[in-house]
Amino acid sequence: MNVKITGFDEDAEIPFIDYEAYGLSVEQMDFLNENLDDETSVNGDVFKIRVYFEEIFPFQSDIAKIRLDDFIAREEIEMNVFLSSFLEDM
Repeated sequence: MNVKITGFDEDAEIPFIDYEAYGLSVEQMDFLNENLDDETSVNGDVFKIRVYFEEIFPFQSDIAKIRLDDFIAREEIEMNVFLSSFLEDM
């Protein structure tokens, strides 16, 4: 599975990050779409998820603004691990 951040808005009423996951089977995408509490959708062979952050937004620190690429990569890895562990219950 490959996870990419496709967008984010830290200034929204509730800040969010949009992710896309590639390399999942139809069954895996359906399982995630039906069982995750976050806003999800399936578009062809791409699983999409929007995660809202009501407490702490991952990119809000001054360091994140300077090293944004590093913080985005970390978030992509963390989402990959989260989705992979969630799929273990499948």
